[in-house]
Amino acid sequence: MCNLAIASYARATLRSIANGVELHADGTEHRADHARMLRADGDASLGAAALRRAQLDDVRLEQASEFPRGAGLGGSSAAGVAVAAALAAWRGESISRSELAERSRALEVDELGIAGGFQDHYAAAYGGALALTFRAKARAEEIPLSDGLVRALERQCLVAYTGESRISGATITAVLDGYRDRAPHVVAALARMRALAVQMIDALKRERVDELGQLVGEHWEQQRTLHEKITTPSIDRLLDTARAHGALGGKALGASGGGSVLIIAPAERVDEVRAHVSPLARLLPFVVDKEGAHVTIREQAETTAWRS
Repeated sequence: MCNLAIASYARATLRSIANGVELHADGTEHRADHARMLRADGDASLGAAALRRAQLDDVRLEQASEFPRGAGLGGSSAAGVAVAAALAAWRGESISRSELAERSRALEVDELGIAGGFQDHYAAAYGGALALTFRAKARAEEIPLSDGLVRALERQCLVAYTGESRISGATITAVLDGYRDRAPHVVAALARMRALAVQMIDALKRERVDELGQLVGEHWEQQRTLHEKITTPSIDRLLDTARAHGALGGKALGASGGGSVLIIAPAERVDEVRAHVSPLARLLPFVVDKEGAHVTIREQAETTAWRS
């Protein structure tokens, strides 16, 4: 699998309080006498689950995110990595980026029961570009990004937010069921997507952004066959418009069903593509992040973790 982190951030801040446990997330406040008693819904459910899992009392956790809701950009994974990093720093633990990713995924899957993969958690923890392989254990290989390659990616890649809510959990579960049942179209599409990911990694290493765009387009054609709800009329209209004006390829991000679309265009036509897709969706900043999760100690009683 191949992924690239962009500079949208989730933040988790921990500070000590006199007693009990407090959580501020999703614009709401939650409080309990002990972490094991803390409950919350929506975006705040992740922070509540993290505090319960850590059994951490006499603290206040504040969460913030720059991700549009349901954008398909891995915002929940970013939040999970930020919380995991803040908790580890609070306890004085020194853990690897891979462990941060694994802790974040365990929080989402084991505690909240949300179906999902590993890739977004690793992107959040590491930043940059990664070649990911998943066997008995996940392995992340960092792909070097020269300044020239970063400039080309930031110039030629567009991310357009459709404004539709995603249905990632249901979609992922349906695809997993199809793979478990060995549905021929699912097995064939996933095999081809894996081969395309290997080619994307090679294209990045050789700094061939145009080639990457074509591979992304073929990857989407395979992905959309996995389940009928992966694409939507607005996604199809957006990608059709982009291709009609010179885009090399594009795909919906995340599990789709809405969310955001990545479009890659030749450098000489990217302004034309931008002009024609911007009336159809909200264009988000595309800035490559090379740092990943990091921790800032503001004062003895406060730990802040940012994810990119």
